[in-house]
Amino acid sequence: MRHAAGLGGAVLDVLLPPVCLTCDAAVDAPGRFCGACFTRMTFISRPFCRQCGAPVSHAGLPAALLCAQCEEAPPPWGRARAALCYDTQSRKLILAMKHRDRPELARWLAVFMARAGADVLEEADLLVPVPLHPQRLRARRYNQAGLLARALGRIAGVPVRLDALVRLRVTPSLADLSAERRAAVLRDVFAPRRGAGASIAGRRIVLVDDVLTSGATCGACTEALLAAGAASVDVVVAARVPDPRLKDELHLAASTD
Repeated sequence: MRHAAGLGGAVLDVLLPPVCLTCDAAVDAPGRFCGACFTRMTFISRPFCRQCGAPVSHAGLPAALLCAQCEEAPPPWGRARAALCYDTQSRKLILAMKHRDRPELARWLAVFMARAGADVLEEADLLVPVPLHPQRLRARRYNQAGLLARALGRIAGVPVRLDALVRLRVTPSLADLSAERRAAVLRDVFAPRRGAGASIAGRRIVLVDDVLTSGATCGACTEALLAAGAASVDVVVAARVPDPRLKDELHLAASTD
C-alpha cells in the first residue's frame, strides 16, 4: 500500500510538477520555495517580544523580554508567536490563500506556524480560529483562520473547535484604520457560540489567525474567550506586522476579517 501511494505521488509529480509556493518556479518537492523566493522570506526568530511576538533588534536580551508597547499596554492574551514578518514576500503567500482561492497553502503555512509556536502549542488544550461573519464566509467559501487551525491541529496533535467563537456583525475593512480605531470597531463583535462554553471553560486555548497587525482582532477574541471561562489564551499566527505603529506597514497589512 505504501509503495502504491509513493508511486501515485511520483506519477502526480510528473503530470503536475511541484512549483514554488510563491511563484511558478519548479522545486524538488511540494511545499517548498525556490531559492530566490526563500531568500526573500523573513522568518521570525529570537529575539522577539514574548507577549506580542514582534521581532526586536536587541540581541542577547533575556527570554522574558517585553517590547516597549507591551510594557506600556499589555495585550489581553498571554503569548503570541508568528512564523513570518508580514512583508511584500509573505503577503503574496497569505493573500493567495485568503483571496485567490488557494486554500491548500494553509497546509504549508501551518508547518511554519507549528515551528514558531512550538512552546505555546505543547501546552495547549484547544485551538480556536478567529471567525468570519456568515455573510463573508458565504462569499469567500472558507475561513482562512479555520484552515490554518485545522492544519495546525493535525501537526501539533491538539484538538480544534472551529465554531467556538462567532462574529456577531459584519465589520468594515480594517486595513487603513489606526490601532485605536480598530479596537473600537471590534468592540463586542465576538462571542462564544451558544453551547460552546463547556469546551472553553478551564481550557488553555490557542487562538489562530493569518495576520497579526495591531492586535485588535485577537484581543477582542481573547476577551470573549476569557469571559467564557478560558484558563488562558495564547496566539499563533502565520505572520505579523513587525511594528504596527508604522503607517506604511499598516497599509501593507491585509484587512483582518
